[in-house]
Amino acid sequence: MANNTRETYIKDTKKKKRKKVKLFIFVPLLVILIAGIGYGATLYSKAKSVADDSYEPIDRDSKRDARVDPNIDDVSILFIGVDDSEKRSNQSGTTRSRSDALMVATLNEKEKSVKLLSIPRDSYVYIPERGYSDKITHAHYFGGVTSTLDTVEELLEIPIDYYVKMNFDAFMDVVDALGGIDVDVPVTFTEQNSKDKAGAIHLEQGYQELDGEQALALARTRKIDNDIERGKRQQLIMQAIMKKAISVEGITKYSKVMEAVGSNMTTDLSFSDMQSLIAYATADNGLQVETLTLAGTDGRVDGKYIYQLDETALAETKSVLQQHLGLNSSFLSDSNDSTETDSTTDSSTLN
Repeated sequence: MANNTRETYIKDTKKKKRKKVKLFIFVPLLVILIAGIGYGATLYSKAKSVADDSYEPIDRDSKRDARVDPNIDDVSILFIGVDDSEKRSNQSGTTRSRSDALMVATLNEKEKSVKLLSIPRDSYVYIPERGYSDKITHAHYFGGVTSTLDTVEELLEIPIDYYVKMNFDAFMDVVDALGGIDVDVPVTFTEQNSKDKAGAIHLEQGYQELDGEQALALARTRKIDNDIERGKRQQLIMQAIMKKAISVEGITKYSKVMEAVGSNMTTDLSFSDMQSLIAYATADNGLQVETLTLAGTDGRVDGKYIYQLDETALAETKSVLQQHLGLNSSFLSDSNDSTETDSTTDSSTLN
């Protein structure tokens, strides 16, 4: 049943070529940008302050020959959603979290178009940080943002120019700052809350107002179906957040909303970089997006569940993203020369 669901979703996705973007794609950035664009000097100053506080560049070797400028260049952004619950804390008190959501956005400056690829968290891929293959969610556990960036670059054979990392607590904090959101909950389910208390959240199927805890439960649950459907639920929440954010009621709460985003986000996009993205949203034909997913099948390695990517479909996806970023043959040749080929050993002790 799960495989049929994934195959149906993939077929449906391919039919939806270049549809108008849903605002949820850039939620972390739009919440800041909306306030900074048209609601006065005070909110603009607040937006800049939040963006500056969230700015956290990473010292890593770039696959680019020169630094990109999103005002004039095609660029890519990796969105990383993490779950830093108490269960993720180790004995030393530090948190080693897995990535629960990964999305790669490639932005073509000339077309003002976006391709958005969702990567299932259990995808079995080569992790350079470890030197063997494992679930992609573990890349962040072992090496944080840097390891995740390196792993995605290895998988897709494209440069990742920027990252935006959001703690899933942002869902909760932003929803509460907005005074709740209206969502058509697709299925009845029971889930733990943000403090990992089992069975604390129960939602019935149907249209209703959700508070932050309930929205987080809907976004994070994996018990009722699969990663593809989970991604759809997260999109529902993103849409609801943006609908409330641009409403008259939402505008009056922007200061609290920006604080909620800022306290849960880190990125190497500067405020100036964020502002350059406005051109995509205000293009004459409206920002266009094509959503992509990675075809694959359920499998097991050493008794643990994995999502085994289809190599032919993966190669096609790589080509699509590479072309959208305008990568030349020289770049692709250099990338292929440095690609690891030994990806058969799994030494992971995680689930």
